[in-house]
Amino acid sequence: MRMTDAAPEPLLRTLAPLLRGLDRRLRAWLDARRAHPLTMLQRAELEGLATDLGRQATALDVEQPLLVVMLMGGTGVGKSSLLNALAGAPIAQSSFTRPTTRDPVVYFHQSVRTDRLDPALRLCRLAQHDRPGLEQKVLVDTPDLDSNDTANRDKLLALLPVADVVLYVGSQEKYHDQLGWELFKEQRRRRAFAFVLNKWDRCLTNESGVRPDDDLIRDLKDEGFANPLLFRTTARAWVESGGAPPAGLPDGEQFTLLRNWLELGLTRLEIEAVKARGVGQLLGQVERAAAGAKPPDLSEAAAKVAETWGDVLAEEAGVQAEVLVGTLEPYQTEVEHHFSVEGQQRFRGLMAAYLRLTNVFRYAGSRIRDRNPITGRLLGGRMETPVEWNLGAFVQDCAKAAGERVLDQRSAALVSRLLVDADQRGFPVALLQERTAAVSRLDWRDRATRAVIDALAEVERQAVQPTGWRRVVRGTLGFAANTLPELALVATAAVLLWDFFVVGNTDISAFRLALIGLVPLVVIIVIHLLVLLLLPVRWPAIRGEFRRGLTGRLEAELERVYRPIPGEVSAALAAERADVDALVADTKQVADWLAERQQAARVGELYGS
Repeated sequence: MRMTDAAPEPLLRTLAPLLRGLDRRLRAWLDARRAHPLTMLQRAELEGLATDLGRQATALDVEQPLLVVMLMGGTGVGKSSLLNALAGAPIAQSSFTRPTTRDPVVYFHQSVRTDRLDPALRLCRLAQHDRPGLEQKVLVDTPDLDSNDTANRDKLLALLPVADVVLYVGSQEKYHDQLGWELFKEQRRRRAFAFVLNKWDRCLTNESGVRPDDDLIRDLKDEGFANPLLFRTTARAWVESGGAPPAGLPDGEQFTLLRNWLELGLTRLEIEAVKARGVGQLLGQVERAAAGAKPPDLSEAAAKVAETWGDVLAEEAGVQAEVLVGTLEPYQTEVEHHFSVEGQQRFRGLMAAYLRLTNVFRYAGSRIRDRNPITGRLLGGRMETPVEWNLGAFVQDCAKAAGERVLDQRSAALVSRLLVDADQRGFPVALLQERTAAVSRLDWRDRATRAVIDALAEVERQAVQPTGWRRVVRGTLGFAANTLPELALVATAAVLLWDFFVVGNTDISAFRLALIGLVPLVVIIVIHLLVLLLLPVRWPAIRGEFRRGLTGRLEAELERVYRPIPGEVSAALAAERADVDALVADTKQVADWLAERQQAARVGELYGS
């Protein structure tokens, strides 16, 4: 132990704000919202540790800490005599003839106010002194640990939590009795221990066998004390001599070393190191508890889940698209009508008039005329109406019907399939339930409506503005439709006039006059048949393109909202892992700093391993 009294570094005054900082950091981490929730036991443990950090910070933030040295031992080992010898006065009752049952005695410096003592110590018999060497030490003489009176043992057990250092006092008869040894083993992890083998003169006999001090040191080494601090004393002789060195002390008697250790060896540096020893254990508990609450690394599992979810979502998109297309089947006439009208906007003149007329009869059962401005086109108007306006009512009806019949149920079933798939790939289902449930509660009917509208719009764009060979055919037929009927009309009329005026054929029959209309009509019909053959707008052709486009859009929408969930949860867990790592690193930094100061104080021999 250190025997110098150099000015120590203020360990506790530095440690107190560090503990407060860890307390705030831990509580902020506990109060934060997290993807990986703590269990009830984890939260209770961490909240308790945060409270302990705050309590320790308050307790250690003092100008001059007090070290409580508690004498503990069995009946008749001489604890009271030892305290009297250390005090140089009979402050504790002792007896040669029988064990003395008494209240605990607290021996402390007169400069220490009693309100600084622990409440448990204030209830004991108090004795003050003016010895400078013991100014920061409080010596406590306790009842016998093996007393027949259980109340005395209860007093001892109530005082032990207050002790910083336990001075375990034994004699040649009672240095390793079972009750005392079990209590020592129970308490040694929590507080420092030094040992006194009193009545040393009775240990030095000429009898063979192992000496009590050698036997005790061997047992202490077995308990992890590589270099136990053991003092051999004859306290009674020092009491009788009034504190002066007695004559005829046995060889190896070490009462003076014990007194010097208490007065000079336990400097402020050692005192603060001992007081902070429990803090080191508390920091270790914080490290272990925080590390135990660290979320798992699910980045690899998230990648696997996202990949397999893609297959599930693609399959689901196909099923939902089929359901939506099926609900649109009753409106196929309206769809064909709409596409025909949209496709015929490129025709002019006689061809346009013919197509408007034929549409009246061809789509006589279509309800689209009664619901939107296509009727204006049938009457020759040129009002441009977007497809959303034309087919919006139909699509909403479809989405509503599909939602009521199938889509709402399939949304819940889809979440279950996704969670089962994630569980099979090792991703905790509990971490995904909240996010997937929130997505399933979205307005999927509105999304389905938008997907149907967009898919129909895409099919319409392909029909109205085709690419490749269809574009060539469409351009050719459009040019022919817009020019040939008028040319046929003019050519027929010119032929008839030439025949009448030049040739002189005055046979003007109804048939010859009808040719003026019939020839262009035949041309129009031929072109119309070619349009129907080469550029069909029938529902089966529309349905296939529509279903493929709708499947792609639904799949993209499902993947947009569902597929990122595992990765987002994994990223949130990674951020929480980083927070835990930072908390553990800060705690370890304080613990390492504290360990260095304790190592410098060389108090490890009081604790063992």
